[in-house]
Amino acid sequence: MSPTRLKFHEIIFEADTPAGKRFDVILLWLIVASVLSIIAESVPEWHDEYREVFVALEWTFTGIFTLEYLARLWCVRKPLRYATSFFGLVDLLAILPTFIGFLIPGLGSLRVIRILRLLRVFRVLKLVGFIEEAKGLQSALRLSRRRIIVFLSVVLAMVTILGTLMYLVEDSQSGFSSIPKSIYWAIVTVTTVGYGDIAPQTVAGQIIASIMMIIGYAIIAVPTGMIGVQMIRQSDGKNSEKSVRSEVSTQACPDCGRGDHDSDAKHCKHCGQAL
Repeated sequence: MSPTRLKFHEIIFEADTPAGKRFDVILLWLIVASVLSIIAESVPEWHDEYREVFVALEWTFTGIFTLEYLARLWCVRKPLRYATSFFGLVDLLAILPTFIGFLIPGLGSLRVIRILRLLRVFRVLKLVGFIEEAKGLQSALRLSRRRIIVFLSVVLAMVTILGTLMYLVEDSQSGFSSIPKSIYWAIVTVTTVGYGDIAPQTVAGQIIASIMMIIGYAIIAVPTGMIGVQMIRQSDGKNSEKSVRSEVSTQACPDCGRGDHDSDAKHCKHCGQAL
C-alpha cells in the first residue's frame, strides 16, 4: 500500500490520531445535520417554502458521503471485505436512498437510515465498552432464540384459538367480522396495547377478554426473564475474565477496515493482516 493510501487510511479509519478524530467529529456533525434536514423537510409548510434549499442540502450531503464512501473503499486493500462489513453496509445505505428516491419518488424518506452512522460516536469518543455491552446483548438474544421461538409459537397458537373463539361468541356488529380480524383483536389485547377499535359486547366475550388481559402480563414477563438470565450469566463470565482482558483500541485494519482490536494487538483478529 502506498504512503498516500496509508495516510488517508489513518485519517479516515482511526480515531487515535488528532487528524482522524477531527475527521470523525466533522463527519458526525454532517450526519446529524443531514438527518435534521430530512426531518425538517417532512413538515409540509417547510417543504413547500424551502423546497429548493432542502434539495440543495440533500445533494450536498449525499455528494460528501459518496466521496467519503469511495475514499474508504480506496484506502483498504480489500474493498469488498469492507463493503460487506457492518459499517460498510451502513455507509452504503446512507447514500443509496437519495438515488433511489430520485428514481422512485416517495422513497426519499428512507434517507433517515443514515442516522445509523452515528454508531461511530462510540469509537470516536473511545466508548468501546458500550460496543462490548451491545455485543453481550446480541449474544444473549442469540442464546435465547430457541426458547423465544417456542414461546412465540405457543402465543401464536393461543391468540389464533382465542381469536376464533371470539369470532364465534361475538357478532359482526361488534367488529368481529372475520377470523383474521378477531385474531388481530386477540394480539392487541394480549400485548396490552388495547386500541379500542374493536370491543366485545357479550358477557362471554368480555370474560374471554379479561382472561386474555391477565395472560398478557405474563406474556410480557417471560421473554424478558429469558434474556435477563442469559445476560446475568454472561456478566458473571465477564467479571471473572475482567482482570486479564486487554483494553480495546480504535485502530482499524488497513486490509479489511475492521476494528475492535486489543491495544497490544500486532495483527488483525479478523483477517490476520499486520497492524
